[in-house]
Amino acid sequence: MSTTEHTPRECVKTFLDQALRELDIEPELAYLLETPHRTVEVELPLRLDNGELAVYSGFRVQHDNSRGPFKGGLRFHPQLDADHSQGLASLMTWKTALMNIPMGGAKGGINCDPSELSVAEVERLTKMFITRIEALIGPDRDIPAPDVATGGREMAWIYDAYTQIHGHHPDVVTGKPLELGGSHGRVEATGFGVAFSAERACGARDIDMDGARIAIQGFGKVGTYAAQFLSEKGAKIVAVSDVGGGLFNEDGLDVAALIEQTRDEDGSTKSVTETSNLGKEISNEALLTLDVSVLIPAALGAAINSDNVHDISADIVVEAANLPVTCDADDVLKERGIAVIPDILANAGGFVVSYLEWVQNRQGRQWTEEIVREAQIEYLEAAWTTLESRMADNNINFRLAAYTVAAERVIKTKNLRGYLL
Repeated sequence: MSTTEHTPRECVKTFLDQALRELDIEPELAYLLETPHRTVEVELPLRLDNGELAVYSGFRVQHDNSRGPFKGGLRFHPQLDADHSQGLASLMTWKTALMNIPMGGAKGGINCDPSELSVAEVERLTKMFITRIEALIGPDRDIPAPDVATGGREMAWIYDAYTQIHGHHPDVVTGKPLELGGSHGRVEATGFGVAFSAERACGARDIDMDGARIAIQGFGKVGTYAAQFLSEKGAKIVAVSDVGGGLFNEDGLDVAALIEQTRDEDGSTKSVTETSNLGKEISNEALLTLDVSVLIPAALGAAINSDNVHDISADIVVEAANLPVTCDADDVLKERGIAVIPDILANAGGFVVSYLEWVQNRQGRQWTEEIVREAQIEYLEAAWTTLESRMADNNINFRLAAYTVAAERVIKTKNLRGYLL
């Protein structure tokens, strides 16, 4: 990232400020919307397998719960800090409101690199974190979920740690394995939502999905399923990449073969650059500048920034990651006429199914995959229809429309509840 780029918290504030100006909101309420309800940092001393002591920090930021309990992921990343968590927690508030789901925003995690720890060390660290924050989370307070470098395994550990203290509460966390009350369709949910948004965006721009050229930066769970669903729609996935590098094929990659060669039965993965005879290698940087209809940044944030934004050649950018386009770069893309489908819509498919998992847990039931998918599509369709209507009525772009709809809903709830003492 360029040293002049804004932090995630600053970028979310920038996007929100634009929406609040559009809505003509008074300063005191704007301050409440921008300020997190609670920021918690806890010390996590971990005895490593070799006997040495390592000390990590755990973070949980609870941004707004005026519409319902806090909801948001836990990520394990060495650069995670309070400021980063605050930005992502705010982002979740606007995502939950845009999807019109009765929850608020939260985020957090641990500033560790799990690849440098053993499975036993990660388990101890995860459970220690939950014992430090257990009084602040719960099915009616704050429901964590997977995020970067976490998944069903870690959510199962969270479920275990919490229930050891509070009794059986599968609804304390989402993204769990099916055997522990998880939901069908959760693993592929975010990628499905990304593909849904890409298809709708192409339709809005009169781009035929059949044969549309698409590049995807990031080939984890999100990028993999987005590629699979889009290729099933007839799109041509010309490039994908991961931390090891990228793969390019002018005629379109064989997505099914790519998934087969990068995913093993035991759940382990290997880089797309280690596959055979599927395409030629390309750098992550070069992938972002390809001449494609749709560019999908599905890795970490700030992939498109002030250093490379003028080289972007896509017609549409679909934000599969959180904040992959910095606020500086967003202004440039807008000036250049490149449509950006914001993360609070584009990657909301995973959150929707997390919410549906929570609902199932509250009912003590587990729905079929068909029921889950039908409900997921219903929420995505409703959000997209609302967004298009706001864009047309106010003559504004996707991101501003998304933030105005979300902010308006949170403001209405605050007014109904009485936000001043």
